[in-house]
Amino acid sequence: MDLLVSVSHSLNTNVLHRISSLCTDATCVLYAVMNTVIFTLGVAGNGVVIWIAGFKMKKSVVTTWYLSLAVSDFIYCCILPFGVVHKVKMAWIFGSFMCKVRYFIKSLNMYSSIFIFTFPVWAQNKRTTRKASLIVLLVWVISALLSTPSALFRDKKNKLCSSDYKSVEDHIASVVCRVIFGFVIPLVVIITSYMANSKKPFKIMTALIVTFLICWLPFHIFSILSLNYKKTVWLKTGKEVGVIVANANSCLNPFLYAFMGKDFKKQCYAVLSKIENTIGEESPYRVQGTAVTISEKSYPSTTV
Repeated sequence: MDLLVSVSHSLNTNVLHRISSLCTDATCVLYAVMNTVIFTLGVAGNGVVIWIAGFKMKKSVVTTWYLSLAVSDFIYCCILPFGVVHKVKMAWIFGSFMCKVRYFIKSLNMYSSIFIFTFPVWAQNKRTTRKASLIVLLVWVISALLSTPSALFRDKKNKLCSSDYKSVEDHIASVVCRVIFGFVIPLVVIITSYMANSKKPFKIMTALIVTFLICWLPFHIFSILSLNYKKTVWLKTGKEVGVIVANANSCLNPFLYAFMGKDFKKQCYAVLSKIENTIGEESPYRVQGTAVTISEKSYPSTTV
């Protein structure tokens, strides 16, 4: 994961000056810079998870969950640059269709992630690889249906990609449904399932759930507050920060896998070792080299 951090730093250094020259306020700079970092880390990190969980590790119930999470986060990270451009230019230049797609994918990511967390905890004693795959398919279908209003109530208006509610009641219903189905009900199910199950919970899954809830809680809080309060500066800033923190969740999971998952860490070392060996073989300065494999890690031995 140190490689991902270094790649992110090198890429983002080149865009910081560009962003600071276009943004006119601190909130804009914060939003643009943070989402650029999240995009870089999220695409790279989740791409590695998809590669390892999908092609390098034996298919199991756990890898099925993690692969679905990584795909959801990867797709969402891919649309973050659209939001950055929107914020920096203060104009939506990608058309009405992409405006709807952007918010559909955002809702899809939220619902699919929390539902994937909910089902494994609820069905701890009823899990097989086949059932896990069917549950993942069901989760994506339900998430897509619940995300449809996000697309319907968004459109390009006054040069911006903004809400297009027909009435105040539609706005309230949309926010309330999102909070109930995307946060409250899954949280209740997760808590009651943990309390009812005597087995020790999976530490990685627990860490993923806690991280998700912490990241998305500010977003839901400020969404509810926006229904009852006028658009003050503190509320606007709070919503911006809430969005940034929620977005950050999409790039954090790969780091949790790397630090807490032994099997995932083992595969990471193996993949990085192969890449390093391949690069070493092409290097004109390498005379001779062999790969020494020790239990979980592979270390290339080179002679210069």
